[in-house]
Amino acid sequence: MDELDAALWARVRAGDESALGALFDRHEARLFRHARRLLTAREDAKDAVTIAFFELWRKQAAVRLVDGSPLPWLLNTTSNAARNLERSGRRYRALIARTPAAAPVGAPSAPDETGVLAALKRLPAREQSVIVLTVLEGYPERAAAETLGIPVGTVKSRLARAKARLREEMTVMEASWA
Repeated sequence: MDELDAALWARVRAGDESALGALFDRHEARLFRHARRLLTAREDAKDAVTIAFFELWRKQAAVRLVDGSPLPWLLNTTSNAARNLERSGRRYRALIARTPAAAPVGAPSAPDETGVLAALKRLPAREQSVIVLTVLEGYPERAAAETLGIPVGTVKSRLARAKARLREEMTVMEASWA
């Protein structure tokens, strides 16, 4: 059990904003690294972390702690915010692409959509959440189940399905190298 997180969380629940700041200082770097893996723009990763902490404050009553820590909840919320930012960015880029330009300009270079992270982004959100919590962040299946509010068996089946899909994509990718 993370006693410092538990103590800070009790203060947050009592309305102590400085405790939220302490939680931010404690977990911001890890959440930023996590968001950076999911997003291409550094600024978007910062935004995803900020959104996660705003949601933590806003939804205090609904936050599920794992071993006394809100970190798994924050990781999941950061993933969701990252997906939303990526989606809105795609919509914005599509809108810009449809806007007539005064003078012809070269097309912007797209981010590299190959590799393991691209394959991870193509997974359904519920499988992506399980992979992020268990594989990338190293939480046990029980903790992931608590964080996501689903049975452990569901975590196991989603994990198996996601790994199979990733394995297939990596096999196809490796075959293209030959």
